[in-house]
Amino acid sequence: MTKKKTNIEQEDQMKKQTKGQKPAGEKKVSEEKTTGKITRGEKEVAEKPEAEKDKDKKKKPSVEENLADLQDKYLRLSAEFDNYRKRTLREKMELTKTAGEDILVQFLQVMDDFDRARELIRDARDVEAIKTGIELIYQKLKDFLRIRGVKEIEAIHQDFNTDYHEAVTKIPAPDEKLKGKVVDVVQKGYIMNDKVIRYSKVVVGE
Repeated sequence: MTKKKTNIEQEDQMKKQTKGQKPAGEKKVSEEKTTGKITRGEKEVAEKPEAEKDKDKKKKPSVEENLADLQDKYLRLSAEFDNYRKRTLREKMELTKTAGEDILVQFLQVMDDFDRARELIRDARDVEAIKTGIELIYQKLKDFLRIRGVKEIEAIHQDFNTDYHEAVTKIPAPDEKLKGKVVDVVQKGYIMNDKVIRYSKVVVGE
């Protein structure tokens, strides 16, 4: 009887002890909370925003760096534009030098005809043949100019027009109908592609 009572008392004492004890994990957490210590997880969460702030600081260049970058871009752009300007100017000069090359090469054919005509004139006795040869060369020259858009300005007996004519002098009109009109042409004028390249020098009747 005494032994059974002793066992019951030991069991009651063990239950009381187990009720007063907490699990190891809970004890550790409670101790950390009471002592104010930060766990590893909390530490990582706290350190993460700081790391992101550092990355943002590294990504954003300073004002001095932005200014240096803009100056570098400006210098590069200025150098490229200067090279382009020089190249364009050089090409324009070369084009100006060779622009009339094609026209001059074809004009030399007319000069060849004049050279042949001069040689024939020295020993020629047929005046009519000489006239015909000169007329053919003249017509060839007119065709050469016409193909390139050059036309003669019609002036004789036309109304005086300052857009095409330049009055050298005025004389009494030989006919009433010729008053204010061109009665004589001192120098022919020419148009190239609807643009006056030389005004006709004329005499106007009044």
